[in-house]
Amino acid sequence: MQNEKKLRYYLINKPYGVLSQFTDSDNRKTLKSRFNFPEDVYPVGRLDMDSEGLLLVINDKSLTEYLLNPKSRHEKEYFVQVEGIPTTEALNRLCDGVVIEGIKTLPAKAKLIDEPGFETRTPPIRERKTIPTTWISLTITEGRNRQVRKMTAAVGHPTLRLVRVRIKKLTLGKMKIGEVRELTKHEIEGLKK
Repeated sequence: MQNEKKLRYYLINKPYGVLSQFTDSDNRKTLKSRFNFPEDVYPVGRLDMDSEGLLLVINDKSLTEYLLNPKSRHEKEYFVQVEGIPTTEALNRLCDGVVIEGIKTLPAKAKLIDEPGFETRTPPIRERKTIPTTWISLTITEGRNRQVRKMTAAVGHPTLRLVRVRIKKLTLGKMKIGEVRELTKHEIEGLKK
């Protein structure tokens, strides 16, 4: 029974190039190849191999189900480096929802932000001398496959770097790439509300 085992809650700043899973038949880098987690924990949702940032790894099944349930509609915030400089119109389109694969996304929050000062990614993003890049904050309440990337592409600004920085009130803070820590009791309670 779940109550008989110790519940564990980890937060990882997932690096680029690591799968959000523990095994891979193609021998790509996984969470297991990078970190020493207990056997009974699992990632809550996914960050694509080429995405970075806040990933929860826990063994609390009821919290996992709550966080993954589309009806919960809790906020997930991403800092996204995009190609070009989005106009107010492009940001408004992101906020209103864009059509991806025939289905409009739920309303979101989007705004330009200053360069967030993240560590340099390995490998670095591709840079083009003639096309500037911009950082935006994009907050969504659903989790469709590669949704953020598809949203920014739909408004003409392909994603170059994608870092999840927040789930509900839980933030990445100043964690370094690849760093893992256990959640505090207060943070766990905040995720359950």
